[in-house]
Amino acid sequence: MDGILNINKDLHMTSHDVVAKVRKQLKQKRVGHTGTLDPEASGVLPICVGQGTRVAEYLSENGKAYQAIITFGVVTDTYDAEGVVLRTADTSQLTREQIEAALPHFQGDQLQLPPRYSAIKIQGQPAYKLARAGSEVILEPRPVTIHNLEIIDWSHPHLTLTVSCSKGTYIRSLAYDLGEYLGCGGYLTGLIRTRSGPFVLQDSITLEQLALACEQGNLAQYLFPADFALQSYPAIHLDEAQTQRVMHGNSFSDPANQQSAPGELGRVYGVDGRFLAIATWDTEQQQWKPRKVLA
Repeated sequence: MDGILNINKDLHMTSHDVVAKVRKQLKQKRVGHTGTLDPEASGVLPICVGQGTRVAEYLSENGKAYQAIITFGVVTDTYDAEGVVLRTADTSQLTREQIEAALPHFQGDQLQLPPRYSAIKIQGQPAYKLARAGSEVILEPRPVTIHNLEIIDWSHPHLTLTVSCSKGTYIRSLAYDLGEYLGCGGYLTGLIRTRSGPFVLQDSITLEQLALACEQGNLAQYLFPADFALQSYPAIHLDEAQTQRVMHGNSFSDPANQQSAPGELGRVYGVDGRFLAIATWDTEQQQWKPRKVLA
């Protein structure tokens, strides 16, 4: 069984909890997720199965999208509702127009400081564990891109908005930073991931639906092929001789894809049409080099 499941994670579950349940349902060891989703967030969590685990690192390259609820006038140490309240402020004068004027400041390429209570490793330890132990946590700002921010609803002091962003973006940090910019503070009170790479919420299934599909023997209808995660990369179709070269890890030429950018990835299909490998374009040698051979 190979492919990717688009799971709609419930609230109060860790990403590891979902992996464990899928592994038990499918009776398969090779199961993994493609990037954690906080326990207090729900929504899209792609789960890779079998050979699908080999493309996990590429799944979030096309970014993610969320629906977030930010509450203004309160700041917590975790930047969300799970934390300790550090301070409060009056928001009676805060308007939708002020928020709309502030949003462009947070769009585009920028450096974002992750929350102290995050899973980022510091000398091998997650930052949140060090923070909970009372240790000093010093994190460096990281480059992220926020492509789009759009207000869905403003019901004082709660703002609901959609966020489209690059991988590595912390919506909790966005909530905190927006609150600081507006001068009243803010924290994240609700989060739904609506997209991760090519996987969207409307095509996702719950763990209950997965269990039912396993019982009824129709799981295949929910299993996306591994190359679905790579659909933004050019498709390269090989002949018999090229297929044999790739099977042995050798470089190959492809006249149809020789204008590629240095380091660009391609999804490679063998002579029989099967997804065979992931390759990287070598500009100097003018050849494709197999990066991962899956077949």
